[in-house]
Amino acid sequence: MIKLVVNADDFGYSRGVNFRIMDSHKRGIVNSATMMMNMPGTEHAIALAKENPTLQVGIHLVLTCGKPLLKDVPSLLDENGDFKRLNRIKEHSDIHLIDLEREWTAQIEKFLASGLVPTHLDSHHHVHGIKEFSPVIKNLAIKYDLAVRLTENKLEGVQPFTDLFFADFYGETIQEDYFKKLIEKAADGQSVEIMCHPGYVDDEVMNNSSYNIMRVRETSILTSVILPDNVILV
Repeated sequence: MIKLVVNADDFGYSRGVNFRIMDSHKRGIVNSATMMMNMPGTEHAIALAKENPTLQVGIHLVLTCGKPLLKDVPSLLDENGDFKRLNRIKEHSDIHLIDLEREWTAQIEKFLASGLVPTHLDSHHHVHGIKEFSPVIKNLAIKYDLAVRLTENKLEGVQPFTDLFFADFYGETIQEDYFKKLIEKAADGQSVEIMCHPGYVDDEVMNNSSYNIMRVRETSILTSVILPDNVILV
């Protein structure tokens, strides 16, 4: 059997995203979500997670969206006091690792203070896979004894969340038969994580996220798909 985790990123982004993630869990195949701790919908997501303990919840570390939890992390900020954009970080990374570790620690601690138990770590825009940030994510994974979503930059000494990770259930690569083809990409006995982004298109999503309408299409597939016989949700 192929052991499948269908993880909804962006839990906490907004109430619309949160409600749709829960719909995709209760009526579909989403069995995991990772929570953003700095967004308008974070407290709502915490409440929903507590009301629905069958949904596994991890931490979606943030560096490129909204504002940081800490005020004294200047290398993470743009001119408006928000996190820097992803393209700016990739083109000219002047992030101080001390600032980064302190902010991500604050995000993890806020999650733990909620009383929820995290399953693993990943990140918004996959920034935990940036090679220069490897020492930080490794320190945090070991400190909090958490598995980490796979990226191209494999971390020695860190437990991967699954054997395989696929990020292609996204945008133009979304297909109605995507999950039926999973048996062509994974071997019997392997664990697989598939990233997804279900969501209602509320004002927060429409005004602040470039990935909006496609969240609705994702949800339609996630709540109607029938998995192959040799694929099991874990």
